[in-house]
Amino acid sequence: MAALRRRLAAVRRQRPSLAQPRMTRRVVVHLLLGLYGLVSAYPFLWMVSGALQGTKEMLGGGHLIPRHPTLGTLAQTWTQLHFLRYFGNSLAVTVATTVGALAVYSLAGYSFGALRFPGRRLLYGCFVALLFVPGITMLLPLVILQNRLGLLGTRTGLILPGINATAPLAVMLLTNAFRAVPRELREAARMDGAGEARTFVSVYLPAVRPALVTLALLTAIPTWNEFVLARVSLGDPATYTLPLGLQDLSSSANPQQNTLMAASLIIVIPVVLLFVFLQRSFVNGLTGAVKG
Repeated sequence: MAALRRRLAAVRRQRPSLAQPRMTRRVVVHLLLGLYGLVSAYPFLWMVSGALQGTKEMLGGGHLIPRHPTLGTLAQTWTQLHFLRYFGNSLAVTVATTVGALAVYSLAGYSFGALRFPGRRLLYGCFVALLFVPGITMLLPLVILQNRLGLLGTRTGLILPGINATAPLAVMLLTNAFRAVPRELREAARMDGAGEARTFVSVYLPAVRPALVTLALLTAIPTWNEFVLARVSLGDPATYTLPLGLQDLSSSANPQQNTLMAASLIIVIPVVLLFVFLQRSFVNGLTGAVKG
């Protein structure tokens, strides 16, 4: 009994020495993450600061904390540089692309994850394999196809490729989410007389809502920021999206730094707000898809 007590006392004395390295590693990791966060946030802080400074202050070198903050630069950029029109074009393309992707790939994910049919695994593997195909390699064939279909220079010419580009990730994400739904719910719905469409809408869609929110974010953000395809296919300034408006502004004869930063802030704010409001569902959707 005495030997057991001595052993327990020795273990207790060893615990602080074991906990100390863990605490040190944790502090170092948090310091490194904090430093990385500051480095990552620094350009964003300068963008916000520049958007709130007047031209005179920016020409004087600018300051990270504006000495004379003003909303005049944002207002001027919004009204005089046609950013309201660009904003409307970007919003229309992003909403249509996101809704289309949700409608198409929720059905595809339900088919792969909940139904059983010949060739299901092979077809699913083909979709996943597309993740390894660089999107830029499809740019020239896509533009040629758009030209032959009469879609070049139109919003539809941006929406359809945007929906198609989401296919590999969307199918993989939603298939895993639908697969994680217990089959007992499907069997109970069928016993109650629900058809395939009713089972899909009433049982499966509510169960995979976080995955749908995740897919919506993963579709909306790249579509909102799309530049390459828009630059190649859109030629009429009336159809320009926000990234094209910013590019035209930066290539003008005498671009002002505060105006460029204000334009960049206008583009970034909707994306940041969207992620802030939906971040919990976004994380839950990714976690559920990985577990599935």
